Amino acid sequence: MAVTQRLFVTGATGQLGGQVVDTLLETVPASAIVAGVRDPATDAATALRDKGLEVRIADYTRPETLASAFFGVDRLLLISSSENGRRKAQHRNVISAAEDAGVGLIAYTSILHADTSPLFLADEHRDTEAALAEAGVPFVLLRNGWYTEVYTWRLPLALKHGVLMGAAGDGRISSAARADYARAAATVLAGGDHAGRIYELAGDASFTLAELVALVAGASGKAIAYQNMTPEEFRSVAMQAGAPEMLARILSDTDAGVAKGALFDNGGALARLIERPTTPFQTTISGFVRSQQSA
Repeated sequence: MAVTQRLFVTGATGQLGGQVVDTLLETVPASAIVAGVRDPATDAATALRDKGLEVRIADYTRPETLASAFFGVDRLLLISSSENGRRKAQHRNVISAAEDAGVGLIAYTSILHADTSPLFLADEHRDTEAALAEAGVPFVLLRNGWYTEVYTWRLPLALKHGVLMGAAGDGRISSAARADYARAAATVLAGGDHAGRIYELAGDASFTLAELVALVAGASGKAIAYQNMTPEEFRSVAMQAGAPEMLARILSDTDAGVAKGALFDNGGALARLIERPTTPFQTTISGFVRSQQSA
């Protein structure tokens, strides 16, 4: 009888991690999945246990929790930390512990075209990719493009004022739904020969911010325009609107990168990996607009 591998999902109470877990449960027994969390006492952690998963503390900032967390694990999904400026040390903690524990494969959620990306966010991902190459653990890189959902949080303000500000020019964004990226991660974690591979994961279709605004206007029935500006102007406007300095920098730098093609990819790797077309950005955006209107 075949032995079921032990699969570890870090950040299992997060938005991506939670969807990876649910996707794995479609084909993998709950007993094969270990959920890594920072706080096992949260309602989200309890919900994972209720699904039959083993929950272990795995805090990127506390290496002592990682050594025991990865014991007996065959495949590990390292979901990148959300803490900008702290990822290098955090990710290296995970990789070192996984190597010591004898983990057979690490799948890492990197950023699209990390090796050439002009985005300042890519620097920490490049460091993690280098750490993986230096370690003795087989690994696979899931270089994720942008989630379409990234743009939905900017839409309520844009709808209120009738304008979406940005600095992306005519740059195109090949986004996909978070659920698509979760399915890709679950597919790689569940089995197959993926060691040594680099997957540039992006949506089948792309859009400019002007096209995104046109879609929102059509779905909402409200007049809305896209106002393009320089990255410096956009950063200043974002901070004046109350955005923290780091968030304003991320917004302006990302748009500047979009203008250079940083978030465009038409290779189709994501659709091939999940064996279906990616979720159209129109579906995600229009659905969000309708939910806002009904609320």
